Amino acid sequence: MTAKLNVYLIFSLISLLISCNSTTQKEEQSSDDILTKDKVIESLTLVNDKWQAEHKIENQNAFWHHTTYHIGNLAAHEITKNQKYLDYTLEWAEHNDWQGAKSTNREEWKFSYGETDEYVLFGDWQACFQVYIDLYNLNPEDFKVARAKEVMNYEIHTDENTYWWWIDGLFMVMPVMTRMYGLTQDSLYLDKLYQYYSYTKEQVYDEETGLFYRDAKYIYPKHQTNSGKKDFWSRGNGWVFAAIARTLDGLPKTDSHYQDYVDVYTKMAETLKSTQQAEGYWTRSLFDPEQAPGPETSGTTFFTYGMLWGMNNGILDKAEYTPLVEKSWKYITETAIQNDGTLGYVQPIGENAMPGQIVDNQSTSDFGVGAFLLACSEMVKFIGG
Repeated sequence: MTAKLNVYLIFSLISLLISCNSTTQKEEQSSDDILTKDKVIESLTLVNDKWQAEHKIENQNAFWHHTTYHIGNLAAHEITKNQKYLDYTLEWAEHNDWQGAKSTNREEWKFSYGETDEYVLFGDWQACFQVYIDLYNLNPEDFKVARAKEVMNYEIHTDENTYWWWIDGLFMVMPVMTRMYGLTQDSLYLDKLYQYYSYTKEQVYDEETGLFYRDAKYIYPKHQTNSGKKDFWSRGNGWVFAAIARTLDGLPKTDSHYQDYVDVYTKMAETLKSTQQAEGYWTRSLFDPEQAPGPETSGTTFFTYGMLWGMNNGILDKAEYTPLVEKSWKYITETAIQNDGTLGYVQPIGENAMPGQIVDNQSTSDFGVGAFLLACSEMVKFIGG
């Protein structure tokens, strides 16, 4: 009897140990799968430290793509408090004399596409004012915003309303306008913001889908994908989605057009739900994945940023959009980010889906990294950091 009891106790003990070990393994696995603030910061640091180590400030002007990186880098500084990140962007601002395009002859100022100093009114040269104003707010010194005030005050007092003729320009300048309002309390900035935005919307907004064509050249049916579908460029709509989020972030809720921006933003979000691929990314042509197959990171990170911002600010429903950002984050961290910190699968500079263009794990860019850093900042807030 005693021997049988001992055998029974031994087997019971073994079963208990196996059960405990199995439970521990499940708990450890569950813990590994949980996204934490530290894991987000780890990914951010890997990518951002590599980027800064390999890109010297003296090679960075104040044009849109360099600026987009620094917009993201300031967001990275906000959540990490890493002084190195702040110093890097301060050095960039000083290198560019706290200016965009530098012409002082107002008679030659232009807003068509141009990469030289007379294109002062072209939005790609104005995105830098977002960074300068944010740096001013951290440490107010008038010289940091003197050029921003000069250029933007001139612009809002003209009769022109066609400044933003391509959708990328919304990201470049809409958040400048809300920052200028914050800086000056001049409500004309908010009035002109809506006027300029409305022009763009009237030209290229598709009411049916809630998405934007890149510019007037791409409107359906004049322009179609190779299989005859509407061609909505992923990164282009990423620019808009992020632009509205960054604008709402600084726009008084009492503004008469606040809800108009929200309505466009939420309709975009709804459409983007249906165009995400099973692997978590969005392809270059949102409605026609076969136009340019495969993953694309810049559009994906902008959409991830925009959805996280919307959930963090009570505009998008968490139950509805959390699964989307979980999938996109998995793609970003497991596929887009390489072991050495390269952020891959970023479509090079362009204006459409570009069939046949090579986009692979070594395709990277400053604006892609900037979009990723913005997404990281909102992910940390989403987690509760």
